[in-house]
Amino acid sequence: MVQNQSKGLQKKAVSARKANASNLKKGRRVIAPKKKDAVKHEQLKKGLSAKINRSIENQIVGAAGNSMLTIVKGNPTADTKK
Repeated sequence: MVQNQSKGLQKKAVSARKANASNLKKGRRVIAPKKKDAVKHEQLKKGLSAKINRSIENQIVGAAGNSMLTIVKGNPTADTKK
């Protein structure tokens, strides 16, 4: 009779590398603090992009006014002849 656990039923220990890798997320989340100029530049760029987008949206809303918005479809025969 078997008194100890058999080898097949024992769990393998999770390696430290795999455990650390599961905690990380791919892609840049923040700019490294040692690059203060880069942080300032990215914050300025982000703010300017938001202001530009907001301005464009306001211009489009103003241009549309109270008129009805319609969907314009192209000529279907011109699209198929490529």
